[in-house]
Amino acid sequence: MNLILIGLRGSGKTTVGRIAAQRLSRSFIDLDDETARSLGAGSLGAAWRAHGEPAFRLAETRSLRDVLQGRDRVIALGGGTPTAPGAADLLREAQRAGRARVVYLWAPPAALRARLAGTDLSARPSLTGDDPLAEMDRVLAQRDGLFRSLADVVLATDGHTAEEVATLVVAAESAGKPA
Repeated sequence: MNLILIGLRGSGKTTVGRIAAQRLSRSFIDLDDETARSLGAGSLGAAWRAHGEPAFRLAETRSLRDVLQGRDRVIALGGGTPTAPGAADLLREAQRAGRARVVYLWAPPAALRARLAGTDLSARPSLTGDDPLAEMDRVLAQRDGLFRSLADVVLATDGHTAEEVATLVVAAESAGKPA
């Protein structure tokens, strides 16, 4: 079964995913990297600027379809992957088939802004036309319902280190396995 991490930017999907993958002795995949690579770009930001959001989202869905074919991976989705055309259906299909467990890493917008403050935001394109930090409340309001509907487990990450969240992710993965 693949372990899929979803959440807004700054929720820790990549950092926690790498730690969890190591602890579970699984390979780690960052879907943003896979999508950028599929578009011939060196980064998410470069792919977004060169191709625009609609083409990026379609490539994201294709990349998700490809990575879901593998087994026993930890996969960090891009913050908007579940909103890409057909992506939520792919995730639900993988869950129904017992090939994926989805963990939503949730944090309040203030915590996400604090985590991202002082980082290079050029690789994180604006989704609303606002500053990427200023738009957090709005993006959470738009996506939270979808993320919760997809999640097998919701983990609040605020106030926890990446190591602590990885421990919770590993525990959630272990709890989801048949005895």
